[in-house]
Amino acid sequence: MGPQLTSGNGSPRILIVRLSAIGDAILTLPLLCALRDRFPQALLAWVVEQRASSILEGHEALDELIVLPKGFLKSPRAVWGLRRRLRSLRFDVALDTQGLTKSAVVGWLSGATRRIGLSGQWGREISPWLNRELVRPTAPHMVDRTLELLRPLGIERPAVQFRVPETPAEHQQAARLVQEASWAHGFAIINAGAGTPSRLWPPSRFAAVARHLGAKWSLPSLVVWSGVAEMATAEWIVAESEGHAHISPPTSLRQLASIARLARLFVSSDTGPLHLAVAVGTPCVGLHGPWPAVQTGPYGPQHIAIEKMVFHGSTRQRRRAGRQYMESIDVESVCHACDRILHRPSSRAA
Repeated sequence: MGPQLTSGNGSPRILIVRLSAIGDAILTLPLLCALRDRFPQALLAWVVEQRASSILEGHEALDELIVLPKGFLKSPRAVWGLRRRLRSLRFDVALDTQGLTKSAVVGWLSGATRRIGLSGQWGREISPWLNRELVRPTAPHMVDRTLELLRPLGIERPAVQFRVPETPAEHQQAARLVQEASWAHGFAIINAGAGTPSRLWPPSRFAAVARHLGAKWSLPSLVVWSGVAEMATAEWIVAESEGHAHISPPTSLRQLASIARLARLFVSSDTGPLHLAVAVGTPCVGLHGPWPAVQTGPYGPQHIAIEKMVFHGSTRQRRRAGRQYMESIDVESVCHACDRILHRPSSRAA
């Protein structure tokens, strides 16, 4: 393990590599914030693929954002251009938070003397051979596990902060949506989509949750979506909600974050929008199947993760898991979790 960095080191130049996915990039934000707090004069840069880049744009802790197309390693021209840009920034440290070949290659291309990565089950493919300093994480949750990469830099157990950026225009647009809907007593958000079919919960059950929130709490639900398939699912949930749910207009990730800031509750399967809602402080109910809640559940005691069956297998096997893992989650358990959050005195008012 190399020497620790301290505030006395002046202005270290540090590269973060987390290429994908959206949820994983959000769960890596506490590492960025911890670095900025410890090294206020540092140059902090992040390499990310296009799909997850918008949530990082304008982040107060970030100096440089380098956005790559998916599959960039297949293009010699893209790789050479990336190397040239990274070398021009003269990094002292590269942090491979993803533990894959492609993320470790980015750190290697940077020319950083210290390349810190993961070992054990989290250091996959050939990443342990490309990284020079390896950390074997002990924490189960991805947020804490990622923060353990900061130990070689002298940072131990930092406060978890996300600081998701928001522009005045994004806030005003979200406030206008809520005002025009006349949701004076607040609203819930339902996100029925997921990155893989194995994470999907039946739409009929989301509709039942919307009916429960409307009947018991007089709380309307806004059903958010992304893409044509998710829009169709959202429309079906609204149609079956007996008037208690409303479909969201098209939203970007940044717009969704602003809307979530105003919501009293966010109900979702284990996917990027769930972690985005967590990051902006919205109380969440997370539904977990093939991916264990202890690793990727909504982070923090104010949230509730529901998991009925535990899956053992590789990431590829989790993507192909059967429906029984999500379908084992019953409507009553989800409604009860919503009630527990809404009963709290700290639950957001309108």
